[in-house]
Amino acid sequence: MTESNMTAQKWKEKGNEEFNKGNWSEALSDYTNALNLVENNAEKTVYYKNRAATYLKLNDYENAIEDCDSALKICCNKALYRRCQALEALERFEEAHRDAEIIISSDPNNKDIQVVKERLQDRHKDPNLRATISQMMDSVFNESADEEECKYAMHNLFVNACDEAGAEEIFKNEGVSKLAQLIKVEENKKATYAIRILGELCKNNINRTELVLKYIGLLRCLEMMNSTCTDRVKASQICLQNILNTYSGMNDETDSKPDKTSCETHKNELDTILSCLLNNIANRTIAGLTRDAIIELIICNIHHTELGWAERLIKFRGLQKLMEIASEMEEYKYEESSMNITFSTQIKISMCLTKIYKNVYYDAAKEEFIDAIEKFIKDKLLTSDSKSKVRGVVAITTLMFGPLDVAYAIIIKRGVLEMIIAMLETDDDVVQKKVVCECITVAMTKFKQANVFICRCVRILENLYIFSTYDSIRVRALVGLCMISKFEKSILSSYTTIEPFAQFADGTMKKLTKVCARFLINPKKNKEMRKWAIKGLRYLTIDVEVKEQLIKDQQQAAVKAIIELTEQTNDQSVLYDVTIMLVNLCCAYDDNELIPEMIESVMFIKYYFSGRDQPKEDDFMKIRRALVEVGVTSALARLAKTDNQNCKELVARVFHAICSQQELREIVVQQGGAEALLSLALSSTDKGKKHASQALVHLAHTIPPAAFPDQIIMQIVWTIINLLNSECSVNERCEALTALCNLASVNNSVREYIFKEAGFEKFEDYMHDDNNMLTRKAAQLINNLVLCRKVAVQYCEQRSYQVGYLTLLFENKNTNVNTIKALAGTVAMLTAVSKEACEEIIYADPLLKFLHNLLINTDDDLQHKGTKIVLNMMRSTIDLAAKLIKNINIMGPLTALSKNDTVPDNNKIKKLARTTLLLAAHIVDIETNDKSDEALSQNIDSLDVFKHVD
Repeated sequence: MTESNMTAQKWKEKGNEEFNKGNWSEALSDYTNALNLVENNAEKTVYYKNRAATYLKLNDYENAIEDCDSALKICCNKALYRRCQALEALERFEEAHRDAEIIISSDPNNKDIQVVKERLQDRHKDPNLRATISQMMDSVFNESADEEECKYAMHNLFVNACDEAGAEEIFKNEGVSKLAQLIKVEENKKATYAIRILGELCKNNINRTELVLKYIGLLRCLEMMNSTCTDRVKASQICLQNILNTYSGMNDETDSKPDKTSCETHKNELDTILSCLLNNIANRTIAGLTRDAIIELIICNIHHTELGWAERLIKFRGLQKLMEIASEMEEYKYEESSMNITFSTQIKISMCLTKIYKNVYYDAAKEEFIDAIEKFIKDKLLTSDSKSKVRGVVAITTLMFGPLDVAYAIIIKRGVLEMIIAMLETDDDVVQKKVVCECITVAMTKFKQANVFICRCVRILENLYIFSTYDSIRVRALVGLCMISKFEKSILSSYTTIEPFAQFADGTMKKLTKVCARFLINPKKNKEMRKWAIKGLRYLTIDVEVKEQLIKDQQQAAVKAIIELTEQTNDQSVLYDVTIMLVNLCCAYDDNELIPEMIESVMFIKYYFSGRDQPKEDDFMKIRRALVEVGVTSALARLAKTDNQNCKELVARVFHAICSQQELREIVVQQGGAEALLSLALSSTDKGKKHASQALVHLAHTIPPAAFPDQIIMQIVWTIINLLNSECSVNERCEALTALCNLASVNNSVREYIFKEAGFEKFEDYMHDDNNMLTRKAAQLINNLVLCRKVAVQYCEQRSYQVGYLTLLFENKNTNVNTIKALAGTVAMLTAVSKEACEEIIYADPLLKFLHNLLINTDDDLQHKGTKIVLNMMRSTIDLAAKLIKNINIMGPLTALSKNDTVPDNNKIKKLARTTLLLAAHIVDIETNDKSDEALSQNIDSLDVFKHVD
């Protein structure tokens, strides 16, 4: 069809094709031709709207608004959104915001326009955004600007780059080219900020992303990632991920998935990114942090089927490059072939291989995956070069971490296991023996059940343990043998010649403990052995003799080295072993409450130590004291920051064990243990939270409240209150109540907080309990809380009827005297603040009997509290006072107390009784003169006898 014969519809379709190709000028011409031919207003609306979209792409915002206005005159539709975009671009923010509000009013669920509206609100707050961005750019590139000014400007540029409007302004201000130049010439924090800003500019915007790549390029993106600075590597990694997200149609949300159309449109760019990653991942000149970041990028994106990276990676020979890294270990480096790696690289590579294998869905592709890895390993093992052999075994060890089934499939194939065993026959190659021993030990760790590989390797471990003259090999073999305990003895019986406990007899354990201690004390000389020494001690410290050996003066250097290690390393596997070792030293485990990490230790005890005497509590008290003295609290505080919840539980167990000893609690608080325990009580497993809370109870139970930092007392209170539940034992609840009582002595603010968080109902329930200890602790806590007048008033307002119940408890013959004193003290406080409480006593014979019994009691404290209650009642109302004066059962004992000559004249009970009788005389006199109630009350309140009453 010639152009002269084309209809408006055909012109529109042609315009759509050109628009999708990015040919904006051609699309504009086509939509104009369509408009010139159409007469129908409904069709014109569509064409105006489409041409407005094209004008937006061409940054011709005035014409875009004009077309939108034309469309809107006919019918209100998507042209309103186009006009909103154009108005925003022209910085006519109020008009744009008005359009956004109109759209939302008719389509409230439209998330896109909601984002636009929020952005426009922000722009309205800063109408001079362009000038602000320009000023910040000038500060960044002004050589005379001071460091703080530049830092402030870079930070604000990053904040603005996170917002679409700010990102556009930076983009228009030639920010991409300027920031790209900055990265090329700077290697400091300014360059890192520039990378972060460029990463934000790439978010969800193809135009900005392509411009960034134009000025920097993919290779340069990878080059700027090559650094030993963690912040720079992370910023570059995020930038590259944002570029990948934009091309694939993803965002930075965890559940975001690539858009199939976007992936097809930008297939070349996405494949180029993968190719660049693979070309650089095995580069021997890049830093270990950079290599880890590239591996993480692959891990984060390999599972997206729309990208198809799993299959492409295999075809691009990516597996071979990943296996080269898998064959590297930080402690075995060779000058001509070694790569820079970190302690995390091996685990990250195993995760990457596992994810690739899981996302290869076809059997043929899985076979190709296994064949490629098997070929790599056999090529290494079949060579006569010992370095290649070592690499082959290290690669197998890495596969043990994942994908495990691939590792096992390769190992059991004919020849592979034999090649590994043959490496042990080389007497002069210690490195080969080390890596084989490590490979077997990792297999012991990873496999849940004994298999052919493990059974055949048990004898190897025995030989290495018994006959090796190298301590570094013996310690590795020791760890492997310790792990045998988790397998069934019957399965391994035909493969092992060593009986349980035999390898730990004849002082062997002490010798190995000294070896492990030596490796820890001199980490520079034997750095690679530090983690194996820790693993060995993780098992050896089960034995009480080893525990005692470690805390002796000559061996405390090892314990100090272990504590220092928690500050020096970020290797989570090492820190985990340190935690287990501390659990062993403190005996902080319970057979009835085991998390998975502790099951292996308990099985080890039963397997090797069933016939040996178990340590006593005194032994552990001595060990815990020694650990605290060398600073274990600080180490535990650092270990508590792990993200692993089960490890947090282990740390909480150790804290609980240490805090169970009263003499250690003050040191724990001084060294920051309370703050660490609070974090554990809030974030751990349920049992971990409980252990941490119980440790806090121990601290609050005996340590003076003033010793705690003010800002954490309230948090400690909240944590302890959570222990007042039926799942806790009677003893645990008693300790919690005692701790709360101790904390309540700090000030009225803490008393009010306890009352607000728990109220009295929970505590009163315990006073109904058959257990006398719970009743006493609850009564003492309530007594302490009502010392705060505000709390006492609230108590009476909410539960005034309980005053009678409190006094009736006195009648129970089984009630402890300390409980009675607490109850009497509470009643004294309540009658001081509440007329209703006083009336409840005067009008109930059992309660008056309670008061009588207090006054005639032989205990001075109870007599004093009884006298105070009478005085409080006397002061409440004239009517109540008159009734009390007429009660011989009260006034008789009170008179006797005022004349008690068996005590000194300054006795507080005598003085208080005399003051009360003086008040009674005044009341009788007032009543005799028949004064009004108001006058009577004023007269009583003005009496001098109340100004210094105890």
